[in-house]
This record gives sequence, structure tokens and C-alpha cells, in this order.
Amino acid sequence: MGLFQYRNMRWFLLCSLVVMVSCGTVNKEKSQEANPEVINEEKKPCPGVIEWIDFVKIDGILYFHNNDKAVPAENIGDRIGEVSYMLNEHACADHLTANGDAAFLPIGTDIYELKGYKSHFRVVADHKMYQVSENPNAKTMGGLLDIEGKVKKVSLESGNDGSVIGDFPQEAAAEFVNELLPLTYVGFDAVYQKAKHETGIFLRVHLQDGTSFRMVYYPKANAFSAGAFGTEKLRTLITSQRKQLKAAAGL
Repeated sequence: MGLFQYRNMRWFLLCSLVVMVSCGTVNKEKSQEANPEVINEEKKPCPGVIEWIDFVKIDGILYFHNNDKAVPAENIGDRIGEVSYMLNEHACADHLTANGDAAFLPIGTDIYELKGYKSHFRVVADHKMYQVSENPNAKTMGGLLDIEGKVKKVSLESGNDGSVIGDFPQEAAAEFVNELLPLTYVGFDAVYQKAKHETGIFLRVHLQDGTSFRMVYYPKANAFSAGAFGTEKLRTLITSQRKQLKAAAGL
């Protein structure tokens, strides 16, 4: 799967227009409360059906829904904010995301810390876990991903169906994390310019609490879809592990 296929929804505010029919209303509803003069203004239909990615934005950080399992009450930390605008059925594709925006969470939904993680990495809303996708304040991958000392294993996944091909040896997994976290965070756009025509290597990072997340690595660009360029040591490590694990799996 190419980089654009993996992250294409970013380019239209995390949505895609799939059928050319009317839907929803423009995002003038946000301004109606502040400006009563626009209340009677005729609402204009959106130019297509919008499929939003389940996200929430707070403190300038964009989070995507990560895990379908409900977060237990005992794992929910302090309240850090709330949803102020729901895009689904209210916004069009040209909407510019702002703090407090969410795709499907209703206005007033509380946003909490997730115990065991820094809030710039993971938060909880409506008992759902959301994980960082973009953080303009992060300087390194370690500043983006709060996973130091929390990784259980690293796996290689099939780019076709997402099935596990094999796990990195523990030593290789530890080396992967040690090399990954100090990398400079440059954001997705910088990576896209270098890797947009390349097929990626699918990795899954498993954490000690039983959760996991996918990372896509592009060997020619030596880049990660999460927003960083790797070292030569990382390139050699990942490509060699991929070759060994695929050979062991008979692929």
C-alpha cells in the first residue's frame, strides 16, 4: 500500500467525497451562536457525502480513534477538555479543524487523560481511546509517542490483509525502539513529499498494556508515516528483519 493510500484522507480534512449528492450543512452553525444575524440565512448543502475518520482535536493535537475496546473506568484519568463541535452532519469538507472539534463525539463530551500515558499521546472520550496522529509541539518521535519502556514487541504485518508475518527478536525490537524515539519529528507532509510513490513496510508496535498501533516504514525514503526520517541503522534493521521474517514464513 502506498503512502497516499494509507493517509489520503488527510488532504480533505480527514474525509473523502464518495457520492455527488447533497448532505449536511455548512459549518456556519458555529458562528450562529456568536452572530444571531446569520440564523435565518439559508443553509447550503455540502457537495458530497462525507466519510469522516473518527478523530478529536484538543490543545492543537490531532488524535485518531485507536482501539475498539472500551476503556475501563479505572483507567480514565483527569478531565482535560470537552468537545465543542461535532463535524458529522454539520460540517463540509472545507471545514478547518479547531480545538474541540470531533468527528462523531457530541458537543459537551468530556475528554480525559488515559492513565499510564501522557495526554499528548493518548486520551479518552466516551470510553474510547484516541491516539496522537499529529502534534505540532513534538520535537522528536519520543515526544510524539509516549512508549519508552512500554513496548512489549514489534511485529511485521502483511501489507495485503494486515495479518502477522512474524515478530522481531527481542534484541532487534529493543534496538528498533532505541533508534526510533530520538528521531526528529518532521510531520506527515514532509514524509509524503519523499515517499508518496513508494510501497511501505507494515509494522505493529505492541505495548505492555495489550494495546498496539501500526507504523508504516518506507525504505527508499527511509521514512515513517508517523512523521520522521530514519537512520541508516534503522533502515538496515527493518529491511533485514523483514527479509528474515518473510523467509521464515515461506513468503
